[in-house]
Amino acid sequence: MLVVREANADDIDIVYDLIMAIAKHHDQQQYVVTDKNELLTAGFGKQPQFGVLLAEVDGKVAGYCSYTWNYSIWLGSRYMNIDDIFVWQEYRGKKVGEKLMYKAKEVCQNKGGNRIRWEVEKDNHAAIKFYERLGANIDIKGLCKWDIT
Repeated sequence: MLVVREANADDIDIVYDLIMAIAKHHDQQQYVVTDKNELLTAGFGKQPQFGVLLAEVDGKVAGYCSYTWNYSIWLGSRYMNIDDIFVWQEYRGKKVGEKLMYKAKEVCQNKGGNRIRWEVEKDNHAAIKFYERLGANIDIKGLCKWDIT
């Protein structure tokens, strides 16, 4: 059975493992500078800075979706920003990603949001097809990053 639930502090080990797994999948492990203690404080402390949804198949974690909240002055409301969505290889093609996205939609609606936003690599055609099947619009814009350290 496939269920999606919100992660809690007891899930910190698997959340960290999933973050490292998606980083490895994209060959970007060197960019992960957080650690379990930081995640525990930032995600499960008094003022959580992010949320995590865990998909479980028969009690085993199959994937996750992490998100934060932003505010759009054009929309006049807050919206959910999905940071990562990742499904372990053996669970791909089994509707795990779809269930994670629909749970994210439910969380967004329940928290008063009216939009979900995320990024996808322009050459990730399988993911783009998946997102379009869900009804998402793919906008091609440049992504800017400015590390201030």
